Amino acid sequence: MKDSHGRVIDYLRISLTDRCNFRCIYCMPADGVQPMGHDEILRIEEIEAIARVATRIGIRSVRLTGGEPLVRKGVVDLVKSLSAMDGIVNVSMTTNGVLLPEMAADLKAAGLSRVNISLDTLDPEQFTYITRIGRLESTMKGIDAALEAGFDPVKINAVTVRRLNQDFLGFAKLSLERPLHVRFIEYMPVGSAAGTGGSGWDKSDVIPSEELLEIINDRAIDEGIPVLEPLDGEHKPIGWGPARYFEFPGAAGTVGFISPLSRHFCSECNRLRLTADGKLRPCLFSDREIDVRTALREGGEDAAYQCFLEALNLKPDEHHDKVGTERNMSQIGG
Repeated sequence: MKDSHGRVIDYLRISLTDRCNFRCIYCMPADGVQPMGHDEILRIEEIEAIARVATRIGIRSVRLTGGEPLVRKGVVDLVKSLSAMDGIVNVSMTTNGVLLPEMAADLKAAGLSRVNISLDTLDPEQFTYITRIGRLESTMKGIDAALEAGFDPVKINAVTVRRLNQDFLGFAKLSLERPLHVRFIEYMPVGSAAGTGGSGWDKSDVIPSEELLEIINDRAIDEGIPVLEPLDGEHKPIGWGPARYFEFPGAAGTVGFISPLSRHFCSECNRLRLTADGKLRPCLFSDREIDVRTALREGGEDAAYQCFLEALNLKPDEHHDKVGTERNMSQIGG
């Protein structure tokens, strides 16, 4: 189906939990989020029911997010159920990677199509600063585990922040020897703490993707590395997102740029979001939500279907550079 602006909506991001084994400063408060009550969180069978309903409006691809989705009990069985569901052709996941060494093989066997691993810095001290409690080596082991399990593509999501002084060329060079697809994502001021505390970051910390591409190419030239070359659609890694892809000549992987602010892709947006407590969000930057959890519990799948129709109707034309949302990123699901 199409939304009220004529866009085909075929992609649903499902947050399995607002809990996480990290406390990333742009995603949640230092003390974590207030735990939701047992009845507030969607049960696994309710997620399955909502996914079935979603296929009725044309959803074909599902991404599982969090918080950290791998801390949710029953996640492997959920992946197996979703991947076997009529109408669903792809099930993927965004994770911090820490639990992949123990779970990657089981997730692959259950039918998970691919994984995106969040990694914002290659500096161990800066990694602990950003995540508050994480260790870089744990996520790096998760990347190794994803490759060993046979996931393809394995994408690395790096949020770029001006004041962090990240090693962008170092990130890009991860694509040289191994089939890793590094994607630089412009920092998005989402959450009530955006610009007012928490991370301390604000809109001035956004590094436009065109500027970042120049930075990487200039540093590559300094190191005697050929600059990044654009990829056409036939050679970019599989996915449903809006990244523009490049590669170093002869590299095993690619480098992508996602530009939600400087070059926003709202006119091509194909997604809805489902929060862990069962709210449909038509747009990441909007606080409008439709309560599909209550509809499902009180009226069954037909009532939930009406929620999806409402979400399609409410999806805005674009985010209009909105800064800050009532919920933090961990509660939305990214």
